[in-house]
Parts: sequence; structure tokens; C-alpha cells
Amino acid sequence: MKIKIWGCRGSIATPGQHTLLYGGNSTCIEVRPREGGVIIVDAGSGIRLLGKQLLQEKGITELYLVLTHSHWDHLSGFPFFTPAYSGRYKINVYGGPKAQGALRSYLSHQMAPPYFPIDFTVMKATFTFGYECPQMGTIGLVDFIPIPLSHPNGGYGFKFVKRGKTFVFLTDNELDFQHPGGLKREEYVDFCRGADLLIHDAQYTDDEYKSTCGWGHSTYFSVTQLAIESGVKRPCLFHHDPDRTDGDLDKQLEYCRAIIYKAGVPIECFAAIEGMEFVL
Repeated sequence: MKIKIWGCRGSIATPGQHTLLYGGNSTCIEVRPREGGVIIVDAGSGIRLLGKQLLQEKGITELYLVLTHSHWDHLSGFPFFTPAYSGRYKINVYGGPKAQGALRSYLSHQMAPPYFPIDFTVMKATFTFGYECPQMGTIGLVDFIPIPLSHPNGGYGFKFVKRGKTFVFLTDNELDFQHPGGLKREEYVDFCRGADLLIHDAQYTDDEYKSTCGWGHSTYFSVTQLAIESGVKRPCLFHHDPDRTDGDLDKQLEYCRAIIYKAGVPIECFAAIEGMEFVL
């Protein structure tokens, strides 16, 4: 399967000279199995550019939209997702408990007056809601396993498995603070064990975390230790803080690589870059 990052910024989209390298769009990930199909994880501002790309691919008519949770930065791009305005598409929306009513409400509410000039009913795509994330199942030809996030208001992270390759996506997950509905750190270690690729929230430095503990995000150190403990082959630092410049991220990546080098483990660590692609 192929994974592409369309948005990796946390909290709010941050365009500007200081984010040219790593990107300023908020969370959106594309997953494509070799046999076809398109899975979209989250609808942050990055989904706008993904939508423009999908319009150029005439053979695609069905999409799978999987939402980790409903905080603004993970939904803000949805009203600008052009395939949703075309009757050519069927969009299957997956989410947490009570998905049928909740997901439609979350997506339509942000387009209700006075928040947006165009109502949700203008969208001509066929939407199917009500897909609660199963304990294990198949979405778009990929085996799919959700796990509760440790985050305010809850949410889900995901494991995608295809042909023996494993991709784990855990954004907005606080490893050192257990929120209601969240799991203990060791349970996330087990979930990630042996993954070929892990994309994990790494928003804060250790100093910042002294005042942001409980806000729902992890530190660079904690994520690096998780990768070492779970034997992940390639950990990717994600959900970059909106104040983090390209230079800041270069330094944090160097810091994480130094921890891995000192531990003496064969792990390739990098920071998420908008437009980055992986083939597993």
C-alpha cells in the first residue's frame, strides 16, 4: 500500500515562510492499496489539495473517509473537498460510537449559517454514514484495526495491514496522560509493536509539556521511546505545533535521532513533510 501525507500540521493550518519545508496544512492522510481504492484519514486543510488530485483520476468513484475525531483542525478542510460536490462520488464515512448521527452532524454543522456560505445539502456526492469503527475489519481492501486515543473528547487511532505490511497512525495521542476512554502507555506500545511505519503525534518539547500536560499531545522524547520499545521500523513525527518553524523541526528531528543512536537500535526516524509518500 501507498501512504501520502497531505497535511501534518497540528492545531491550526500555518502557511508562511517559516513552514515551507515541512508544510502548513492540517491533518490529512491518504492510504491506497495496490489493488485500488482510496482511504482518506481526517479532513484537515490538506484534504483540499487531495480533492483536486482525485478529480483528475477518472476511474475513482468511491472513497472511504475515516475520522480520528472531530476537533476543528481535523475537519476544517471538509467544506473545500471538491469531490463532495460531485454526484460522481460515493463517500463512506467511518468514525467512533454513535457514528451514524454524530458524523453527519459534525460535518454539516460547520457548514451551517453563519459559519459557512454553502449548506451541506449542496453537496451532491452520495454519503453513507453509520460506519462505527469495528474492532477489526476491512476498509477499502485494507485490514483495519482501531484503537482509542488518549485525547480530550476521545477519538481513534488506526492500524492498516496489507500483505504483511503494517502502518499505524496515532495523531492527537497523549502517551504520558490517560484521558477518559484512553489507554495506558504500554497498550500503545503493544499496538505499535513491529510496525513498518508509525506516524505519531509529537507536538511538544519536554519543556513545553510542563505547561501543556493534559492537552492531548505527546513529546518528542516520549514518541521516540515508544518507537524504541515497540520495535517500529520507521517512526514519523507528526502534528507539528503551529509555532514550530522548519528550523525548529530540524533540531527536534536531530534530537530524536540522537536518542535512537544512543539506544543502538536500527530505526529510521524522520519528521512528516507535506507531500511525503511511503510505499509498504
